[in-house]
Amino acid sequence: MAGEGAPKLEVSGVDATGRKRRVVVIAAKWHTQIMEGLVAGALRVGEAAGVDVRLVRVPGSVELAVAAEAAAQKGVDGIVALGVVVRGETPHFDYVCQAATHGLNDVALRHTVPVGFGVLTVDNEQQALDRAGLEGSKEDKGAEAMEAVLVTAGVLDEIAGF
Repeated sequence: MAGEGAPKLEVSGVDATGRKRRVVVIAAKWHTQIMEGLVAGALRVGEAAGVDVRLVRVPGSVELAVAAEAAAQKGVDGIVALGVVVRGETPHFDYVCQAATHGLNDVALRHTVPVGFGVLTVDNEQQALDRAGLEGSKEDKGAEAMEAVLVTAGVLDEIAGF
């Protein structure tokens, strides 16, 4: 099962100077029920950590990277990218997954900003529901993406302090 062996992360909504972190959650609009679960999980973790969170919506997972680029250019402390791509009968799945993955990774590396990858790439809708953080879901990938951003931001603070 995915999620087995996942670490328990200590999250902090403040940076090394004591400033409240600013995180943008960028969420695709496809698969509304699943997306609402992912968004709720990310916002819940951000709120509990005391993060200044802004939610923005884009049409689909391909558009996550350009919105993440704009957020990184504004100097945010972290980005949580949320989307759902369900395998279909055409190679479209592969192109969308590759574009989202490479685009978001490029933003993270180019700007040295944590980007939480909360894009579900699944074979069917049930797999997405199992990971969406909804009642009855086995996992909460939206919450995990926010946790990853906050922990990585703390690591970046540590490195900057060397």
